[in-house]
Amino acid sequence: MPDRGVIQQREALGQSEVFLDFQEKLSRVAPVDRPVLLLGERGTGKELAASRLHFLSERWQGPFVTLNCSTLSPSLIESELFGYEKGAFTGAETRRIGRFEAADGGTLFLDEIGAIPSIAQEKILRVVEYASFERVGSATSIEVDVRIVCATNADLAAMADRGEFKRDLLDRLSFEVLFLPPLRHRGEDILLLAHHFAARMAFELGHSETPRFSRNATRNLEKHTWQGNVRELKNVVERAVYKADSAVVDHIEFDPFISPFAPEEHKKAVLTDSSTAEAEVQISSEAPRPLKEAIRKLEQDLVQAALEKTQYNQRKAADLLDLTYDQLRGILRKYK
Repeated sequence: MPDRGVIQQREALGQSEVFLDFQEKLSRVAPVDRPVLLLGERGTGKELAASRLHFLSERWQGPFVTLNCSTLSPSLIESELFGYEKGAFTGAETRRIGRFEAADGGTLFLDEIGAIPSIAQEKILRVVEYASFERVGSATSIEVDVRIVCATNADLAAMADRGEFKRDLLDRLSFEVLFLPPLRHRGEDILLLAHHFAARMAFELGHSETPRFSRNATRNLEKHTWQGNVRELKNVVERAVYKADSAVVDHIEFDPFISPFAPEEHKKAVLTDSSTAEAEVQISSEAPRPLKEAIRKLEQDLVQAALEKTQYNQRKAADLLDLTYDQLRGILRKYK
């Protein structure tokens, strides 16, 4: 069972307006002893937000218990939430308390709440309404005092419309609904977080100097779309720091799954994607211009297309363009 002792709280970092606005909303609802629903993309820090809710509430000295509902099969979720009695099913050799009992007096965080099956939803609804439940295999009612905080990246309202999630339960879990901002909307926070993760990784590796990002690396970090949000940023930065030959981090590898052994045909096809085709159309449709200027524009467009296709991995972009790494670096310096 989860440790009921003191839990070390991690701090969320950010200075962007959208991040600070979310933290203000979080702080406002934290003292209100009602369920909160956290909605956000993967990697936005939903568990960190739930932890902050707990430690800012009157329950901060109580347990903070978590359960990722998507990691358990439907047959196991009920016994994990509510516990079971000895002999309740094959393999139940001893009584075991569930997450609700473990969270008594504190907060229960249910991540990926949309993955909970209908039968378990009914029992959760009873706990929310009556603060009581029965263990699996028992008819004895157990009373608990638990605040429920839920999170998901699924559209629970649409699921309720389709009958996949109980509307009554959704209504009771959504006293307040907070949307976590994705990292692409937190532009000011990208470099702040990147330097934080870089410093921690350098310390872990025993480096004597604090890492710094080159101008090129900084630009690439700021331009990336970060579909995996803060979790993706952390992985990318840590990988870059550990691979860097000095305290200056220049090479950023966004996609570690791009094979260096891809066929030449594939590499050529990469440069004929929609972004390159669009650039060619723009060039051909413009009024005539001096040849040197047109060549300069075409060179910039092709380099930009290669960088975007390789997630700004300069070595792979140079390979796609049939250039050496130094040649590509020279072009980048030329166009700043």
